[in-house]
Amino acid sequence: MTTDTLPHPPHRLPVLGDVLSADAARPAHRLAELAGFLGPIYETKIFNRHLTVVSGPAMYAELGDEKRFGKHVGFAFAASREFLGDALPTAYSDEPNWARAHNILMPAFTLSAMHVYHDTMLETIGELLTHWDTLADADTTVDVHTDTSKLTLETIGRIGFGYHFDSFTRSEPDPFATAVARMFAYIGRAGFRIPVHWLENAVHGKDIRQNARDVDYVRRVVDDIIRERRSHPDGQPDDLLALMLSTADPESGQRLDDENVRNQVISFLSAGHETTSGTLSFALHLLATHPEIAEHARAEVSSLWPAGTEPEPVFGDIHKLKYVRRIVDETLRLWPIAPGYFREPKQDTTLGGHVVRKGEALLALTLRVHRDPVWGPNPLAFDPDRFLPDHARTRPTGIYKPFGTGMRSCIGRQLALHESTLALALILNRYELDPVPGYELEVAEEFTLKPVGLRLGLRRR
Repeated sequence: MTTDTLPHPPHRLPVLGDVLSADAARPAHRLAELAGFLGPIYETKIFNRHLTVVSGPAMYAELGDEKRFGKHVGFAFAASREFLGDALPTAYSDEPNWARAHNILMPAFTLSAMHVYHDTMLETIGELLTHWDTLADADTTVDVHTDTSKLTLETIGRIGFGYHFDSFTRSEPDPFATAVARMFAYIGRAGFRIPVHWLENAVHGKDIRQNARDVDYVRRVVDDIIRERRSHPDGQPDDLLALMLSTADPESGQRLDDENVRNQVISFLSAGHETTSGTLSFALHLLATHPEIAEHARAEVSSLWPAGTEPEPVFGDIHKLKYVRRIVDETLRLWPIAPGYFREPKQDTTLGGHVVRKGEALLALTLRVHRDPVWGPNPLAFDPDRFLPDHARTRPTGIYKPFGTGMRSCIGRQLALHESTLALALILNRYELDPVPGYELEVAEEFTLKPVGLRLGLRRR
């Protein structure tokens, strides 16, 4: 039976809506908790923002139907358009620059394209390991997420735009890297702005002014890089920036203008590094607290690069690290860095017996679906063997979506998986991982999920 009535959180207030049930510091976790008693589909609203939350595996999989549903650019994504414009993550699907940029950039993010980036990844991971060697020799714990963020920002800066942050050798952080990090954190909070301009300025005026300065600075730096490339095209690196500046969309024959190129650069630098750094951070925490799984992975790594030797991984080695890759997959199941993604019906339709209207905001709550009992009797346990082919075949399709779904899924998926697998293998080859006694995992939610205060002890093997 079709109905328009959906459950909603208790204690709804006039005008304010469900503010009493919300948690701005941990919104995805709170929405997952609400799903526990409101059911697999419910609706919530804050002020005038309505959202339908989908956390049942069958309906979640149904949202992947590209004929009926597409990406919804709302909430933080819509707010981010102020400074990211029509970059790939924030563009509306019918904007010309989305199709142009997607067509131009897709070849650079295929599995085969990882050949080109492999050596740069090795170089940056080597710099991380050198930094960690110093700390390990001094018996000092490492700040895991800070250092994995440096690693992944360095990687995307070099392979994407020929930009070196020198993250592991500078005495002070690169100001550009600092501004990008602050911008990304601000984007993560943008969906929770107070929809009353004077009140938003009164409450968050300091952050708003700082973000305006960061946006202005980052844009000036990127614009300078683009002008330099335009002025001196010969001898420049063959990277993503060169691709965007020199390649026409094969369908329309049109090129990206410099403003859109700048928007793409900023979005890659901000969103492109946080996803991989979060994956690595959570994986290292899980491996440190599950030493038997870490040892299983080391045995696989040692079969390629014997212990006590300096590994020299070639591109083809990464596809032999099947257990390490399953660790990455299982990490992204338990801790999907993007805890959900937004969809909207292309026409009025039904979902789970409920009418959903064209353009309505629907949240596919990955964090909840990835922990549903459909994954097995103990879905909260860390078990990389869930991703053995025989086990995967027993599960419903369409319920594992750490990178989103369809044409608007994360374009950098292969890059993130290759870098994560390579980095974990090299870290496990080099160190034993010791958790800090008494540490309890705390997870921050900005635009992505990330561990807070995670430190590990390292012992050279």
